[in-house]
Amino acid sequence: MRMKRPKIEGCRKSICLALLVFFLLSGFHLHAQFRTYSNEFLNIGAGARGLAMGNAQVVSADDATAGYWNPAGLTAVKDLPSLSLMHAEYFSGIAKYDYAALAIPVKDQSKTIGVSLLRFAVDDIPNTLFLVEPDGSLNYNNIQSFSSADYAFLFSYAQQYRKIGNLEIDFGGNAKIIYRKVGSFANAWGFGLDAAVTVKGNKWKASAVARDVTTTFNAWSFNFTDREKQVLYLTNNDIPVQSTEMTAPQLVLGGAYSFGIRPGVNLLAEANLGCSFDGKRNTLISTKTVSIDPRLGFELNYKDQFYFRGGLHNFQRALADADTLDQKKVWIFQPGLGAGFKIKNVNIDYAFIDLANQQSPLYTHVFSLKLLINRKKNTP
Repeated sequence: MRMKRPKIEGCRKSICLALLVFFLLSGFHLHAQFRTYSNEFLNIGAGARGLAMGNAQVVSADDATAGYWNPAGLTAVKDLPSLSLMHAEYFSGIAKYDYAALAIPVKDQSKTIGVSLLRFAVDDIPNTLFLVEPDGSLNYNNIQSFSSADYAFLFSYAQQYRKIGNLEIDFGGNAKIIYRKVGSFANAWGFGLDAAVTVKGNKWKASAVARDVTTTFNAWSFNFTDREKQVLYLTNNDIPVQSTEMTAPQLVLGGAYSFGIRPGVNLLAEANLGCSFDGKRNTLISTKTVSIDPRLGFELNYKDQFYFRGGLHNFQRALADADTLDQKKVWIFQPGLGAGFKIKNVNIDYAFIDLANQQSPLYTHVFSLKLLINRKKNTP
């Protein structure tokens, strides 16, 4: 009679196979054409808590936003469904970013499913293709507006695999559908997968998240009318027909530790390393093979009711003074600050973040809401 191997052996084989596939795909990008900063709207962040902590969130995300940061973190949603909402406006309201996520615990609280929706858009863009009439006169009545919008739908699954002493091992994954639309001119559909693992100790956590692990493909199609094609041709513009945009895999590694400062006061510190494989980026560590962007964040927690947060990310080399001939370069970064408070099942979080850097600051305010949904019905 054949003996069945322990489940942990099968799990180890699955982990090794997943890592092998990831690194094979990472090596493949050296020979394929990937677009640097492809689907970059997916790297903005989600939730005021994560934005305030400098996007250092792949370990500490423990609510519905974990579907965005680290799907394995959804296992922290155990008792009640978690709902997260966020709205932010950038560049004086020119760009709008909306985010919503729902996480639901199932099957003895060992598994969690989630769904997330992201939209980043610039609305009311003037279309001046037909501003100039054939006789050379200007007809402002011909100006119409359109929107350029990026959408992402994330379907998440997380499972607590097992506990080994004080250690807990969780797995998670995302299936994501991407839709991008530029007025009536162009649209694209894309599909990708994410995979994640988290190991939890008493006061520490460590995570690894492989985003776009199978490579995400966006297939663009263009729809220009004959009149629009004529204007583009007369103004020496290329008329695109069809194209494919590929997003290379990314690997995010993170670690977090919780410190007890005094009774009722805790400090959570987290560090992430965002590793990109789509070309040489302007990051702290940049090579032809990999670009590494560190992210640092902290959260001061008072009695699980009041929170103060801060973080740094997006370290880059830039000229010390762009307005002079001085070519000396210095390190710059994007800071973040924020706060939050909790009233029963409701969390309200705030972030004050810099969209540029400390040399040319461009600050914005972000609010988000987290709600634990009580499914129990009151009995008379």
